[in-house]
Amino acid sequence: MAGALSHIRVLDLSRILAGPWAGQMLADLGADVIKVERPGAGDDTRSWGPPWLKDGQGADTDIAAYYLCANRNKRSVTIDITRPEGQQLVRALAAQSDVVLENFKVGGLEQYGLDYASLKAVNPRLVYCSITGFGQDGPYAPRAGYDFLIQGLGGMMSLTGLPDGEPGGGPMKVGVALTDILTGLYAANAVLAALAWRERSGEGQHIDMALLDVQVACLANQASNYLAAGRNPARLGNAHPSIVPYQDFPTADGYMILAVGNDGQFARFCAEAGQPALAEDARFATNRARVENRAVLIPMLKKLTVERTTADWVAALEARAVPCGPINSLADVFADPQVLARGLKVTMPHPVAGEVPLVASPMRLSATPVDYRLPPPMLGEHTDEVLATTLGLDAGEIARLRESGVL
Repeated sequence: MAGALSHIRVLDLSRILAGPWAGQMLADLGADVIKVERPGAGDDTRSWGPPWLKDGQGADTDIAAYYLCANRNKRSVTIDITRPEGQQLVRALAAQSDVVLENFKVGGLEQYGLDYASLKAVNPRLVYCSITGFGQDGPYAPRAGYDFLIQGLGGMMSLTGLPDGEPGGGPMKVGVALTDILTGLYAANAVLAALAWRERSGEGQHIDMALLDVQVACLANQASNYLAAGRNPARLGNAHPSIVPYQDFPTADGYMILAVGNDGQFARFCAEAGQPALAEDARFATNRARVENRAVLIPMLKKLTVERTTADWVAALEARAVPCGPINSLADVFADPQVLARGLKVTMPHPVAGEVPLVASPMRLSATPVDYRLPPPMLGEHTDEVLATTLGLDAGEIARLRESGVL
């Protein structure tokens, strides 16, 4: 069964995470994604270990686990784009592609004749997506952008972490490179929109994606709260600025999350905790009152939650339809019955390791399901195949290009 994007070819010139994440999303949906990498080195994340993928005997390979997260279903081609012959190969591939993804600095590809204007000249229908830290214009445009820096500059870290004055208080980044990932998701959506427009107009276009733009957009309700009230939100740790109780609580053997979303749920929690009068107290009867009296209520609830284990609380509160849950380690996550039932871990054959474990795509399409066709490729694994079948180069010409260092 063909994937939804099986008619689309993507030329992926990006590396590290945001661009490759977008490319993998398109590849999972069926697109033929050709990943162009530097000869001898490849994507930076190939060397970002440990940990390393292990072979069939349990020994480390030279393949970083980081690289594996964003590069399945792609074909790897090595081309030196600093060489004129390499540039010509990329232009020839772009002429037969629908999409180009790149995350070079602003103007970085112009010197090689691989910028949007140059490639549009050989393929007017091309959708060309540039991913940078700060966008194609503005005073910060020349700067390099990294997820950690953008989380700080874009406000995320001002919202994340314990309040000042508490033990461990201070700004904190998110535990994964979330700005990169969100930028990859926005980029893939923009590419799909541009392809839909091309079907109607016949025209390609340039997409300007910036990590900072995405980070600010994804401040969501916190940005809206600031714009409406004119006050900087305070860091609340795991608590919610507008809902109480909605945070982590200590239990007899660890922690749990209690996510009360309305007054009825709070009343049912109080009944289960043996304190039904709390829900009738005017200080706590409504969410607005609970937010105003957060400092009084939360210590009271913590004294109650430590009386039972996390599992006991989860079982009891689920029976009363009160949202709650554990704080799982990744070992817990991949052993969770719901995660197992949904098949969120997949294993694919791999030429070096024998097999490679990966996280499944969350996209569930009934008519065109995600197909796990190719494991994250070895560096240059498909160079000969792509140059022969896509550009029509013969074995002798490919050998010459390899010997001269272009491949």
